Amino acid sequence: MPASAPRFTPAVTLAAIVEHEGRFLLVEERTPEGLRLNNPAGHLEQGETPLAGVVRECLEETACHFTPQALVGIYMSRFQRPARGDAAAQDVTYVRLAYTGHVSAPEPGRVLDEPIERTLWLTPAEMREQSARMRSPLVLQCMEDYLAGKRLPLDTLTADASLLQPRQLP
Repeated sequence: MPASAPRFTPAVTLAAIVEHEGRFLLVEERTPEGLRLNNPAGHLEQGETPLAGVVRECLEETACHFTPQALVGIYMSRFQRPARGDAAAQDVTYVRLAYTGHVSAPEPGRVLDEPIERTLWLTPAEMREQSARMRSPLVLQCMEDYLAGKRLPLDTLTADASLLQPRQLP
């Protein structure tokens, strides 16, 4: 690769896969493509471990405290959006870490983050029926992998202490 080429930097996202009594917790969110369904999910932030990030994202999007129990999988996908009006075209590759666990009851009075409209619980059949409304094909893939019993230990991904205390080079 030529030295002048930009470095490939995928976006890292974290997703909470929560099942209770045969239904999965989803959020309905506003996107440029309309209302879409997604797992409680969002971007990893600088200085944050993936576990802390998925807990934060689930709380922000559902008002529920998430307790991770296992890593369902690590996924990659690519999304392209054409330019619209003043908005530039987008071409983003995502790396998604999907964790399963349990949630608390919603925290009373907590407002859901923008652009979340509401939370809902859907069966696998309902999710499959609404596949065209999914924010990403990974929403269904994560559910299917969960149902297939895919689980990895939480320590599969090691977060070095330098995330919180960056190493200073001489």
